[in-house]
Amino acid sequence: MFSRNKGFTLIELVVVVSILGILAAFAIPRFISLEREARISATEGLAGSVRSAGALAHALWLAQSSPASINMEGNVVTMTNGYPSNATVDLTLADYTGYTFSVGPPAVWTKVGAPTPANCSVSYTEPPAAGNSPAITLTTTGC
Repeated sequence: MFSRNKGFTLIELVVVVSILGILAAFAIPRFISLEREARISATEGLAGSVRSAGALAHALWLAQSSPASINMEGNVVTMTNGYPSNATVDLTLADYTGYTFSVGPPAVWTKVGAPTPANCSVSYTEPPAAGNSPAITLTTTGC
């Protein structure tokens, strides 16, 4: 009886490994770019949330006849010139998972896992005087 071994030859394995290496060389840079774009989009979304939360807090402050603090979903938010203070602005957001928050001035949310977290951030500065709006700055150069 004649028996034949079943399996791959060395040449077949080398060809498959070579093809996988070439595919990986083109795919990895694309995935890295997608990861950066995702961090930028998430940071832009957080900046929009901070703007919206500040506007909502200001509207509530106006509706309640300008108190020193307001209550937003069980959180006491201290107001400065009609907008959340740097120390309590984080309480206006429901969730900022993936970011670390530091009280300023300015108050800053930095993206966890970014190559340069300080340059992948959103900053909030309370308004300097009544009638002004807070300064919200988006930085994405280090995402």
